[in-house]
Amino acid sequence: MLFWHVPAPNEAMLISGSKRQTQDTQFRIVTGHGSFVLPIKQKARMLSLALREAEITEDCVTQQGIRLTVRAVSVFKVGDDAVSIANAARRFLSEQNQMEELVGRIFAGHLRSIVGGLTVEQIIRERSRVSQEVIAGSHGEMEKLGIVVDALQIQEIDDATGYIDNLAAPHAAAVAGQARIARAKADQEAAEREQQAAALKAEYERDTAIKRAGFLAETEQYNARAAQAGPLAQARASHEVIEEQTALAQRQASLAAQRLEAEVGRPADAEAYRQRTLAEAARDQVKFQADGSAYAERTLAQAQADANTARAVSLRDGNQELIAANRIVENLPALADAAARGMSGASLTVLNGTDGVNEMAAGVVGQGLAILQSLQRGTDPATAQDGDDRNQDPTPRIADSE
Repeated sequence: MLFWHVPAPNEAMLISGSKRQTQDTQFRIVTGHGSFVLPIKQKARMLSLALREAEITEDCVTQQGIRLTVRAVSVFKVGDDAVSIANAARRFLSEQNQMEELVGRIFAGHLRSIVGGLTVEQIIRERSRVSQEVIAGSHGEMEKLGIVVDALQIQEIDDATGYIDNLAAPHAAAVAGQARIARAKADQEAAEREQQAAALKAEYERDTAIKRAGFLAETEQYNARAAQAGPLAQARASHEVIEEQTALAQRQASLAAQRLEAEVGRPADAEAYRQRTLAEAARDQVKFQADGSAYAERTLAQAQADANTARAVSLRDGNQELIAANRIVENLPALADAAARGMSGASLTVLNGTDGVNEMAAGVVGQGLAILQSLQRGTDPATAQDGDDRNQDPTPRIADSE
């Protein structure tokens, strides 16, 4: 429509000449929608509510008297409320293009004031504080202008006297030294790593060479074994043949030894046993004969002693019988000797050892005593008669034997 005006979203339409007014303004403010503007009677003007930017470059003197050139940027816009739009419209409606310059001058003045109360170190380290103080200091003026400051940033600080450079020189030197140290350490670490890498490479090459040599040696070993497989098998076969021949020879030797043992050793042992047994029998025979002779001599000696005793009694008592017995006893050694010679001449084998010899000698002596008793019975008529009755074999008398 020809008389219908609609402002842009970032614009405020100011309609003057209308009787409808808001607050204390002499014009009507329309934002966000359209409005009918009567021709000739009313007049509509547009005020930009867009964001604006003002660059500030100002020479400042710090609390220490050091001159600095501070570069900052301020972002602002006309406020969205009716009061701000009205204030901005009264001041900038016909000079909206100069709004950045005017706002920049206002911020420059507050910036000089704030920087003058701070040291260079504070300005450098506390830029945010400087920005906040500038915004706070210009808040009243901006409010009157209908301006809302969104941000103020200090971009750069130049020092023509070199104070900042000198201030940073020790730190720069320290940092440079640390940088050189770090660079030297880095170079050292790089050299060490290069050395380690070279060592690892050499070690790897060495291991590779060793493994290659081992594999080559193993291959040659297997080749040599394969080449010697035929002779080795032949040698093993020969070794087995020799072992079998050795075992056969051992068995043959064992058989010959067993045969020699059966044919020669055992007969020889039997013959030796026989000879030893015969020798022991002969030795025992001689020993037994000696024992018998000794026993006979002891018995005869005892008998002779008894005879001597009896002879002494008979001589004392005039007993002729005892005299005759004494004579017989005197002849008993001769009888025993004759009996012993007879036994020695005979080929006797005594089976019960010393007891057998003693029994044999006792038999001989007993026979002698029996002869003596016969003689005694011959001298006694009564006894002789009894003897004749019991034994018809006549016994030689002592007188006859004499």
